[in-house]
Amino acid sequence: MLAPKPIRVAAVQMEPKIGEVDANLSLILARFREAVGGGARLVVFPECALTGYGFDSREEALPFAEPIPGLSSKEVAAVCSELNAYAIYGLLERDGERLYNVTVLVGPPGVVGTYRKVHLPFLGIDRFVDHGNRPFEVFEIEGLRVGMHICYDGTFPETGRVLTLLGADVLVLPTNWPIQSLTTAEHLPATRAIENVVYVMAVDRIGEERGCRFAGTSSIAGPGGEILAKAGLDSEEILYAEVDPAISRKKRLVRVPGLYELDRIADRRPGFYGPIVAPNSKD
Repeated sequence: MLAPKPIRVAAVQMEPKIGEVDANLSLILARFREAVGGGARLVVFPECALTGYGFDSREEALPFAEPIPGLSSKEVAAVCSELNAYAIYGLLERDGERLYNVTVLVGPPGVVGTYRKVHLPFLGIDRFVDHGNRPFEVFEIEGLRVGMHICYDGTFPETGRVLTLLGADVLVLPTNWPIQSLTTAEHLPATRAIENVVYVMAVDRIGEERGCRFAGTSSIAGPGGEILAKAGLDSEEILYAEVDPAISRKKRLVRVPGLYELDRIADRRPGFYGPIVAPNSKD
């Protein structure tokens, strides 16, 4: 079997406007074209990039939610097909009477995969959406295995570990981190990368929405925790990096042959981890 080739990825730090779906979609498509023009094959956008995040009720948000596939995913898919590239962006999904905070992976074939946010903070629209009800899943594009999760999910290390055990080469984390989470934005991506020996793309938004200022500071971390690209607090930017699946799949790290070798996957001791999966009051 041929080894997967490195792939150029891009993270788009942008400022969506709450409730302005058409304008946000136009911005997503414009930045997507720009990033693909810069050589990216996979372009990642922030959490709720299509809709905005700071809704004050479920009722206010519902008119801006859509099914998947839906209008936006069809438009994005058309551009993906035209440019032969892939996009991941955040939106609100309506499924019958349920409402989810989701990311969707779209490519030339259409919708490749979706993820519904599992861990919900008491913040913005997450106060009113339903908990994600699907298992974590990894999706493959052009030999790259992509694991999607959203914002608050990233602060639960179990999420990144499960996606890694499912085979993810890159953990994609669209976020809407408020400025109060600046420390998280600065340190979490590298930490998750080191823990799991994977690439991590943390893609935040900028600007202010209903009194909440966002932290920006998007970054792409390599499997050793090195920061490959990082954005500022307040600027719309496109970050680029090369992701090599062969590196993220080589879990045994040989520092000094025969003297100092690590494998954070094979050296796990799951028999001692029972309390992690014990039910809590929300189960």
